[in-house]
Amino acid sequence: MNSIDAWVWWLVGAAALGIPLVVTAMPEFGMFAIGAVAAAVTAGLGADVVIQVLVFVAVSVALIAVVRPIAARHAAQRPQLATGIDALKGKQAVVLERVDSSGGRIKLAGEIWSARSLDTGRAYEAGEAVDVVEIEGATAIVI
Repeated sequence: MNSIDAWVWWLVGAAALGIPLVVTAMPEFGMFAIGAVAAAVTAGLGADVVIQVLVFVAVSVALIAVVRPIAARHAAQRPQLATGIDALKGKQAVVLERVDSSGGRIKLAGEIWSARSLDTGRAYEAGEAVDVVEIEGATAIVI
């Protein structure tokens, strides 16, 4: 065991920390792995074991303190570009067949959709412009 240099052990530790990173998708393990690589570099430069451990701890803690809040902030943000049915909400459509609370047809974003009115007492005639409020399955809810 003494014949293997300390930097090799640090790299083995970094690889070992990469396994739970992949399995659990917890980025903290990756930050610890980077700390182990930094400690391996320190060991390769001939630093004492105490310095190696301090570098490992300092780099790992610094990465967790800096990267984790940034990642959490990005994960909490909604995407700037709406896609799919979210992109259709708020769009205008043209009524093709009378739309009331029981159904009808509209032309929305170049496609023909089934639709129904949000207000049960309101009906829209062919040619009228309506606004899409919600999409429920394959049916557009309009006002």
